[in-house]
Amino acid sequence: FPSVSITEEESTGSNASQVAFFKDIPLNPQNKTFIRLYRPPTPPPNTNHRLPLLIHFHGGGFILFSATSRPFHDACSVKAVKLPAVVLSLEYRLAPEHRLPAAYDDAVETIMWVRDQAMDVNGCDPWLKEYVDFSKCFLIGSSAGGNMVFHAALRALDIDTSPVKIIGLIMNQPYFSGVERTESEKRFVNDRILPLPANDLMWSLALPEGADRDHEFCNPMTADGFLKEKMGRLTRCLVTGHGGDPLIDKQRELVKVLEARGVDVVAEFAEGGCHGIEIFDPLKAEALLKSVKEFVDTCCRCVNYESAAAKSTL
Repeated sequence: FPSVSITEEESTGSNASQVAFFKDIPLNPQNKTFIRLYRPPTPPPNTNHRLPLLIHFHGGGFILFSATSRPFHDACSVKAVKLPAVVLSLEYRLAPEHRLPAAYDDAVETIMWVRDQAMDVNGCDPWLKEYVDFSKCFLIGSSAGGNMVFHAALRALDIDTSPVKIIGLIMNQPYFSGVERTESEKRFVNDRILPLPANDLMWSLALPEGADRDHEFCNPMTADGFLKEKMGRLTRCLVTGHGGDPLIDKQRELVKVLEARGVDVVAEFAEGGCHGIEIFDPLKAEALLKSVKEFVDTCCRCVNYESAAAKSTL
């Protein structure tokens, strides 16, 4: 995919109304990680109407692509305008040069950076200070990014992120597998988007040296009791998938494991399609955006209701 540079002029033609303002902010210069921040071109109508913050992790099997890659950049821009929201997209380290958990470390560092912004440590970015409601934060990602949402959220349970509150996890076609082949992996062994040999290769390059696909990074469903107990503490989740994706069975298995531990899960699995379908099909991208918007709006309404209820008891 081509990359979108920070100097590129996009707000031309009929697409102008769907283009957010964006800028890049260094995260960890030593690791060459940075944040691409998006906000709607039209500010909220008043200062009391602050926006949710979506922390976005791009896909690519942990070895490919960038936050600046055109499909991910465009999707973040559209979400900022259409939800509306402030979207923070992470440029994280890639394998095999930086094997897992490097990407998870970068994700958690991003969450901590947001916390520091909310606390005004060394100053808060003007966009975040003006537009964001830090009590309405979401982690969102597709494919490997969906996997990162899951593992970053688990790690965040052990951290005091206040005043930042992560109120929703959005995992679109999350990237999980295992040593034992699922029926969908067998059925789509020669899939045009994610054939099984390519899937195996990506995991061999991404996982820690010597680890197989039953490592918890790849297959948390086989994790020990401590990790599974931790899963039960996760916040509301949206998990989406498509029947034509070789990973669909593993995604359904994840939903069952989360639900069994009492997690509030919205599962949306469509027929047909393929892995990463929203990149290739504008109608599927629109449907995904609608699902994300409904989930974000619902979670935000719950926060508003809980906040109002708490005030009424004072």
